[in-house]
Amino acid sequence: MTKLNVLVSLITNDNDYQMEQAAAAEDAARRLDANIQILYAGNDAVNQTQQLLKVIQNSPYRPDAILVEPVGTAMVQVAAAAAAAGIGWGVLNREVDYVAKLRGTSQAPIFAVTTDQEEVGRIQGRQFAVFLKDGGGILYIEGPATGEVGRLRTSGMQSTKPRDVTPRVLRGDWTEDSGYKAVKSWLALGTSQQMGIRLIGCQNDAMAIGARRAFEEVAESQARKDWLSLPFTGCDGVPKTGQEWVRRGLLAATVVTPPTMGLALEIMTKAIRSGIQPPPRTLSQPSSYPALEKITARPG
Repeated sequence: MTKLNVLVSLITNDNDYQMEQAAAAEDAARRLDANIQILYAGNDAVNQTQQLLKVIQNSPYRPDAILVEPVGTAMVQVAAAAAAAGIGWGVLNREVDYVAKLRGTSQAPIFAVTTDQEEVGRIQGRQFAVFLKDGGGILYIEGPATGEVGRLRTSGMQSTKPRDVTPRVLRGDWTEDSGYKAVKSWLALGTSQQMGIRLIGCQNDAMAIGARRAFEEVAESQARKDWLSLPFTGCDGVPKTGQEWVRRGLLAATVVTPPTMGLALEIMTKAIRSGIQPPPRTLSQPSSYPALEKITARPG
């Protein structure tokens, strides 16, 4: 059986979940006897588009398929170019509306695999309810405004958090450094101590650890102790990082989002080898870590 060549396009190599995606792709490639090439976009949507169009249009390396986790938009024009060239296209962790249309114009496999991002937010909102039984303020660090993942996680969180829990929203870009910088800037505001913050909630674990690092640098010892006594929560729950940080007490909880890249590669290889289009959308389910019933509320 001829080995398939698959190009994997990921957002950044500065994020634990993205590295877990890369590891899942490599493991699946070994099991499925496929060749993979991994490109990182450096958190730059324009760069990611240019990387993929170059491969589709000009590169001597012609993949059988592309699996992409977009930085920004769902990349409809790049997907159309891949379909026109007969290259399989799998888009990960993004809600897209073009799959059905492209499947009608190409024999190449075209599909989406995503975590239920709104459910990620709903689980995190339920975690907030455990920690803040009497309400209070949350310092809430979202992902980039251009991405749908952050919007869906926020929507889910808002639907399940208690009414007397109020988020104060900051913006990050999924990296630890962005969480650190967001909190450092916020702490510089004279009003930060008066906002009644009782929990630090972040849309991924890397930003949560970055936020914690910023609070560790607070100069006044009692203020630093007070900030670090609050629950810090994140999402993604990679075993060696997010889950380990919970076990070590650096985070109070996380939401586990299983890597989707291995599943996407399995779907793609099966579809190409069988000649049968896969389901247009496959959904993976997140879970709370620890389980909601095992989370112990702690004072904030």
